[in-house]
Amino acid sequence: MEPDLALVLGLVIAAFSVPSILSALADSRAPRASALTVLIGGGLILYALQQNPNGYTMQGIPDVFVRVFARFLP
Repeated sequence: MEPDLALVLGLVIAAFSVPSILSALADSRAPRASALTVLIGGGLILYALQQNPNGYTMQGIPDVFVRVFARFLP
């Protein structure tokens, strides 16, 4: 898997898990599934950071999203 794709997937998965965590906490439930998705997203982000020799900057993340989406959209 390419590091850019792993970074984008990790960020999207981690972002989608935040509402699930808040919902579980509001209902006084344990956020088990949410914790698993945070771990998966974090693992993908760490993989991307380790595989990219140049690293990522906060200013470069939108460019990574555009490159990944441009590659997969017709």
